[in-house]
Amino acid sequence: MNFKERDRKHLWHPLTQHKLHPEHLAIVKAKGVWLYDEDGKRYLDGISSWYTCMYGHSHPQIISRVKQQLDILDQVVFSGFTHPPAIELSEKLMSALPSKMAKIFFSDNGSTSVDVAIKMSLQYYFNRGQKRKRIIAFDNAFHGDTFGAMSVSGLSVYNGPFEDFLLTVDRLQVPDDHNLPVVLSNFKTMLDTGEVAAFIYEPLVQGAAAMHMYRPDHLEMLIKMAQEADVLTIADEVMTGFGKTGKNFASEYMHTQPDVICLSKSLTAGVAPMALTCCSQQVYDAFYDDEISKGFFHGHTYSANPLACTAAIAGLDLLTSEEIQNNIKRIHKRHLEFEQRIKSHKKVKQTRVTGVIFALDLDIKMDRYGNLRDQLYAFFMEKGVFLRPLGNTIYTLPPFVITDGELDLIYKVMEECLEIV
Repeated sequence: MNFKERDRKHLWHPLTQHKLHPEHLAIVKAKGVWLYDEDGKRYLDGISSWYTCMYGHSHPQIISRVKQQLDILDQVVFSGFTHPPAIELSEKLMSALPSKMAKIFFSDNGSTSVDVAIKMSLQYYFNRGQKRKRIIAFDNAFHGDTFGAMSVSGLSVYNGPFEDFLLTVDRLQVPDDHNLPVVLSNFKTMLDTGEVAAFIYEPLVQGAAAMHMYRPDHLEMLIKMAQEADVLTIADEVMTGFGKTGKNFASEYMHTQPDVICLSKSLTAGVAPMALTCCSQQVYDAFYDDEISKGFFHGHTYSANPLACTAAIAGLDLLTSEEIQNNIKRIHKRHLEFEQRIKSHKKVKQTRVTGVIFALDLDIKMDRYGNLRDQLYAFFMEKGVFLRPLGNTIYTLPPFVITDGELDLIYKVMEECLEIV
């Protein structure tokens, strides 16, 4: 019995209707930008395995350090204890994060980092004697699948059955050159209620919303308005963090810094699950009190796992290296060149680039998880390139270590798919 058959017996996969898609490809090895299946066929990982393995798979510098840590300390409770990898990670991260950040709270994944941020925001005002229960989030946002993160997400394909059980969220259009006056007016109306605890946003790029990109100066206006209204601002950088937008963090494109930043995905370079919710000293101080009940009583069993912290330290060292920084610039330049070549194609509706993220919209109506999308996915895999179309949007977010030749392979299959759509 092969892996596919064994998989079908017991496993339930994410984002899958198993009656329509009963089989799953078994990946048995990964190295650099390549994934290998049980038959030995390889696939170029064009989305860095959901934006995690940004330094490629099994990077020797990361793996060797995690192996060393495994011999020293594998896991210890983080309530009442601390350990050197967590301390070193906090110090390194503070030198890379926007300067407003002062404290780090550990959890397990992107969704939990957002849940932590939401709970921090609600309790921040509760501890100050204010009852604020509303949160502002963008239309078509995606912040995760746990209940708090799901509440502030705006994609009904994921949230539909649960919408009666979610937190109170006010929806705001993503600003652009045409709707900006209306967005600013609506935002002010929401803030003026005095009931808003936080404004949460994905800075510059809404990943699950088909890599929708918007301008930093527009976002800056909203962040300023929120902070002037004494509303906390939460930058969900789970996807955008750690170099993907061209800067270490997308929040660096704005002068006004958020009060809270959520981080995960490439934080540990794809080696282990871990997330961080970083906040300003002002936020932390609202919990620092003689009253025990004003503390933040939230915790995860694997908070600050030493192996995950070690992987994150090694990843940060790579991110800040001259080689990776030059690679980020090179990939961005290649994306812009490809965009110039492809954007006038009759089947391309729109193209866009931010950092190492390239996206194009096909000029055709497609369901997000429909038959045509599935045919495109199968086409890419047959050609040996792993890409996951989001409806009619085809995008790539490749590992920083990808070569020009490997980038050319991604561009080639994107061009070829235009001829078969």
